[in-house]
Amino acid sequence: MPRPLRVAIVGAGPAGIYAADALLKSDVAADPGVSVDLFERMPAPFGLIRYGVAPDHPRIKGIVTALHQVLDKPQVRLFGNVDYGTDVHLDDLRAFYDAVIFSTGAMADRELRIPGVDLDGSYGAADFASWYDGHPDVPRTWPLHAEKVAVLGVGNVALDISRILAKTADELLPTEIPPNVYEGLKANRAKEIHVFGRRGPAQAKFSPMELRELDHSPSIEVIVNPEDIDYDEGSIAERRGNKQTDMVAKTLENWAIRDVGDRPHRIYLHFFESPVEILGEDGKVVGLRTERTELDGTGNVKGTGTYTDWEVDAVYRAVGYLSDKLPKLPWDLESGTVPDEGGRVIEEGGDHLQSVYVTGWIRRGPVGLIGHTKGDANETVANLLDDFAHERLHTPVSPGPEAVDAFLAERGVRFTTWEGWYKLDAAERALGEPQGRERVKIVEREDMLRESGA
Repeated sequence: MPRPLRVAIVGAGPAGIYAADALLKSDVAADPGVSVDLFERMPAPFGLIRYGVAPDHPRIKGIVTALHQVLDKPQVRLFGNVDYGTDVHLDDLRAFYDAVIFSTGAMADRELRIPGVDLDGSYGAADFASWYDGHPDVPRTWPLHAEKVAVLGVGNVALDISRILAKTADELLPTEIPPNVYEGLKANRAKEIHVFGRRGPAQAKFSPMELRELDHSPSIEVIVNPEDIDYDEGSIAERRGNKQTDMVAKTLENWAIRDVGDRPHRIYLHFFESPVEILGEDGKVVGLRTERTELDGTGNVKGTGTYTDWEVDAVYRAVGYLSDKLPKLPWDLESGTVPDEGGRVIEEGGDHLQSVYVTGWIRRGPVGLIGHTKGDANETVANLLDDFAHERLHTPVSPGPEAVDAFLAERGVRFTTWEGWYKLDAAERALGEPQGRERVKIVEREDMLRESGA
């Protein structure tokens, strides 16, 4: 009797779980069957949803319900707290599996090459998100002394950062933020948040719902300068061809023409201001210099030579995420991705690295919403199954599931399981119950391992 197709997926965020789901829904899952093991560096699954999405976005976190249904399947196992490149290597995985899919996502900040970026008070958005989302591997405190803050970038991450900085700690208390984050936010002194984009309203990468949510807080006044509402032929074409772009532009237009209210914290959305230097004194941020830009007819912009210095005490760079390089895999340094064709990992000479695949942000870069990784996963899995059907996969020497458990035990790797997630989940919910909260996130890795029964 033929054994099931054995697949390892490195990274148990949405991209990896969507890939597992695609495998389980394939014809191969019925005959000869599919067996999937997910390896995750963190003690808990769900990746970006747990450690990248702002805590006041329960709607997005609702995606976890769908992911749960996949991980509940008997053909799927979770090995949490297992670090690829340290605890397990590519050659190890190839010994146990017919194929390996990497879906490790992106959690680091993309570099911004302007003077002053290394000053005290210049921060990466990804680092800040890791702090407020209770990532176990970052410091427990965050300096929130600045009264005036600049946020560079006009995507959803910039909105998250701005909203967390502008809301009060008590507004965020009903969410799952851990106690150290609540205490940190209580000390937050930010009153003015200035968000800067170098292009115009039609080029902003906000999603319409995320943008509108910015205006829902009783403590946040959102302000747009009417002079920043400008479109050229390229911008008009973009609005006509993209409903979301048009909705974002209309929201910004409405904000630009309304009277400014008296809510205590203010978020200013600035367009056509390109950051050129973070200004400092005595090694600390004291301002931001921008160059005014103008549209060139195509939707792109050019500099005007007019500069403005903005008095700010901190700068948050929300200019994109970057994936970490994966050992033993080819790497595109500029894009921070693994080179591929249809999800098949491609080596320098142009050949497919046999039985090795990528999906999600490690494949195409950190763009799009969480749901967009579904199509990615389907394409990658379709090509993996095509290779399986045409006998292009290698043959593992130890394909039995028990061989993986024995290997990790021999290495002394302390790993969590899907059953362990249920225990951790119950512990977090129990912490929240006395306060009427859905959960309070457990932060320390050792505490997470203990509650997971590892």
